[in-house]
Amino acid sequence: MNIQMKEIDFYQILKSVLMVVVIVAVLIGTHLGLEWGNSLYPSRSITVSAEGKTTVSPDIAKLSFSVISEGGNPAALETDNAKKVTAAVDYVKSQGVDDKDIRTSSYDLSPKYVYNDTTRKSYIDGYTMTQTTSVKVRDLNKVADILGGLSERGVNQIGSVTFTVDDPDKYLDQARADAFNKAAAKAKLMAEVNRVRIVRVTNFYESQGGPIPYYDTYSKGGGALGMGTSVAPSISAGSSDLTVQVSVTYEIE
Repeated sequence: MNIQMKEIDFYQILKSVLMVVVIVAVLIGTHLGLEWGNSLYPSRSITVSAEGKTTVSPDIAKLSFSVISEGGNPAALETDNAKKVTAAVDYVKSQGVDDKDIRTSSYDLSPKYVYNDTTRKSYIDGYTMTQTTSVKVRDLNKVADILGGLSERGVNQIGSVTFTVDDPDKYLDQARADAFNKAAAKAKLMAEVNRVRIVRVTNFYESQGGPIPYYDTYSKGGGALGMGTSVAPSISAGSSDLTVQVSVTYEIE
């Protein structure tokens, strides 16, 4: 009799334990389901888009110039070229440009080949020495004077001049803030008109309307040995608009 009672108690205890396990599993599953559901986008939401804009005025100019020499003696070419480049760089420095904003961007000594129809062979008929220097000018009022005075120092090729900004993130931040402020104002108006309330932001992203613009305003060539003019050119940096587009999703109730 005692043995039978013990068996009955054992099965009742086992049944109770299984019941508890099932209840706990259901509760955990319900909780996880709620957490997963909360991670989804709300069923009631609105998405608005807006564009922010700021005017960009360049604060630096980038230019390059080259000294190109031709002759039959490579050593003499290098010496002559170096003197002219040094004179040009010294002049640029005299206009207030720092050493850190001047660098040699290319240095090339190339032979010139001529083909002989009789021997059907090519031979060296001299050399061309080209040294190019890149300059960043922070005082835009000095750009025209620098360009105008380079040819007097032996510079015989001037690359294009571009204007840009030294700290583009500053302008992007301004356009970004403008875009999100417009998006918030638009969402608020839409909610008021439709008699709903904005609860929170659930998602957002942005895209830029292009990089910081460059302004190409001047170039002076005239061939490999074409000399430029000593007259200061007319330079205008101009300005342009930088835009940022944003899209924001709001939960509403």
